Amino acid sequence: MKEYDVVVIGAGPGGYVAAIRSAQLGLKTAVVEKRFLGGVCLNIGCIPSKALLRNADIAHTLRERGKEFGFKFDNLELDYAVAYDRSRKVSQRLVRGVTFLMKKNNIDVIMGAAKLTAKDTLEVTPEEGDAETLKAKNIVIATGSHPFTVPGVELDGEKVVDYEAAILSDKLPASAVIIGGGAIGVEFASVWNAYGVDVTIVEMLPQLLPTEDEAVAKEIEKAYQKRGIKIMTGTKVKGVATTKSGTQVTVEGKEGEEVLEAERTLVAIGFRPNTAGLGLEDVGVKLTERGHIDIDEKMATNVPGIWAIGDVTGKLLLAHVAQAMGVVAAENIAGVETVTLNYDMMPRATYCFPQTASFGYTEAKAKELGYDVEVGEFPFQANGKALGLDDYQGFVKVVTDKKYGEILGAQMVGPDVSELLPELTLAQRFELTAHEIARNVHAHPTLSEAIMEAAAGAEGEAIHI
Repeated sequence: MKEYDVVVIGAGPGGYVAAIRSAQLGLKTAVVEKRFLGGVCLNIGCIPSKALLRNADIAHTLRERGKEFGFKFDNLELDYAVAYDRSRKVSQRLVRGVTFLMKKNNIDVIMGAAKLTAKDTLEVTPEEGDAETLKAKNIVIATGSHPFTVPGVELDGEKVVDYEAAILSDKLPASAVIIGGGAIGVEFASVWNAYGVDVTIVEMLPQLLPTEDEAVAKEIEKAYQKRGIKIMTGTKVKGVATTKSGTQVTVEGKEGEEVLEAERTLVAIGFRPNTAGLGLEDVGVKLTERGHIDIDEKMATNVPGIWAIGDVTGKLLLAHVAQAMGVVAAENIAGVETVTLNYDMMPRATYCFPQTASFGYTEAKAKELGYDVEVGEFPFQANGKALGLDDYQGFVKVVTDKKYGEILGAQMVGPDVSELLPELTLAQRFELTAHEIARNVHAHPTLSEAIMEAAAGAEGEAIHI
């Protein structure tokens, strides 16, 4: 029986980071992975999708905006299979990097399905061969989540698909219905539409990107409608059927019931934690009402020596949050100085066209919490760099507390706004005010000047608007 200080179950972004940090702190560490190093994110999620989005951005420019940039084509050909191949190469390169990091940090990688047989013991069953037993002083559960579908809707992997089947397909449909207007739904809409696919998004809630500020959602809806993407918000899916030529999606909205026909239907409505088959009940690990693993601020469960991080906890289903949780878990296990995470202030980004990025409280939420709110807003159409890029739809909105100037949150939509988040989240974490951001000299011309101007606007001192 092999014995370890730490065994991490799951080698996604949270799991492999927890393993590396544990090893850095001198703990004998192993990671158990059932499918692939890097998890969903590196293999079939955020990384390959960003490669596809880059290709899609170029495709859209060539197809729809060539005249603006002085490009002329007699017979433009776009080969999506090449974009797909590039996305797989990007994914494989990063996965190889994780493999290298495991070796560099002397972390044992054990492939197979793990099940807890005691609070300090687990059995690992590989696809082939005999099971082996591991003993661990600490076990970190980082098994992630999986997509769930509309009740009664069956995925066939070809006509009715989830994100995995969609991202692993090198062929585009002529038309598509996307069920779900969250991050996955709008990103796939951006990719497919850029290649000429006829796309319809169906969202049950009143707006796209339901967790984002209403103004951000409206800006995305406006951009999508301009690109020819059809949007049906406040619309419920009642059923999905397959036909010889594709799919029929029955929906019900404000104007009653109708049937949408498309070659492919993508279901992207949410995720459930991967807790089944882990033996959690047998060792007494407490779950929340929604089936996630219950943890405290240290990432500890109710069972001493068992910890959990990432999607499986339901805190915030984002790769970078899982990574931060992994570091905190490892540091608490090792008994060294660490931090307490504030999930309300975690950065969030969606890589559609245009991008969205946010953190903290919206204006409405801050008021609901009792803050006396000041808001600064600056449009990208007044930003020189955005105009030079010819990508100036959107804005930066900074929400502050009037009494102390404390930064409460920000919402952005526009060119590469995900890259603008760190300045704001760093300022919030270390209690800088909007005044201090506004006084920080920003290079000109840059997109980051929109942050400076919005912060100045919250102080009533905006210069360029």
